[in-house]
Amino acid sequence: MGCSGVGECACPSSACSNHSKCCACVIKHRETDSLPFCLFTDNGGDKSLKNFYLKLRERFEA
Repeated sequence: MGCSGVGECACPSSACSNHSKCCACVIKHRETDSLPFCLFTDNGGDKSLKNFYLKLRERFEA
């Protein structure tokens, strides 16, 4: 089964080879233990799962 991508990609990195290719993007981020920009927009440049956890904790413990 192929991945046709999306019409509008939320990632600002249009130079990325996986831009608008959601399946390839998710695979890449799974391998690098990070989250795609479209799922974690408030990352301050740090897309690590640890930072995602910290941001969620800030949001829900406030």
